[in-house]
Amino acid sequence: MKVRTEARRNAILETAAELFKEMGYERASMNELAKRCGGSKATLYGYFPSKEELFVAVVEAIATVHLLDAVKELSPEAKSPSTLEAQLTRFGERMLDVLTNDESALAVYRMVVAEAGRSDVGKLFHDSGPAQATEAIAGFMKAAMDRGELRRMEPRIAAQQFLSLVTAENDARQFERSPPPMSHRQIRPMVSRAVETFLRGLAPTT
Repeated sequence: MKVRTEARRNAILETAAELFKEMGYERASMNELAKRCGGSKATLYGYFPSKEELFVAVVEAIATVHLLDAVKELSPEAKSPSTLEAQLTRFGERMLDVLTNDESALAVYRMVVAEAGRSDVGKLFHDSGPAQATEAIAGFMKAAMDRGELRRMEPRIAAQQFLSLVTAENDARQFERSPPPMSHRQIRPMVSRAVETFLRGLAPTT
């Protein structure tokens, strides 16, 4: 029963993702979703009590799960022989790989930008993934500062600046109709430049 229920939930999420991408958050309705899923609204509400919770679930399943998985590798408590530079590089490469090669994630990001000025979809999206990732990275930054590997500053701002550097060279692609996927060979130098700039800016003072 559990497997069948989980399968049904995943099927609803897949259909909802297509609906949100096609109609946007505001125009998409639970009625239309029920019609496309071949069930009733009561069934949908049994899985997701509101359209807001459904949207958050879609975002988590499609657009932010990879980001949060990558963040786990930066846990301050993780026992890893990797250097600070290597850990930041690994995270940055995983993040850019999703942003440049996952069409579903890109479609969700674009939908959020388009809808943000008309509804609370931007905040729902931010709270469902990016905000959690920023806080986790901030914890990683604070631990590095405590060890003397980074200069002291507000950890959350350091996390935001690092994320901005990682995505800086990719931002223009968000405005292209169908940007081609990027190989790891293309992504690696972009991340390397971002990490180098960040570490130089926060290098401990002597």
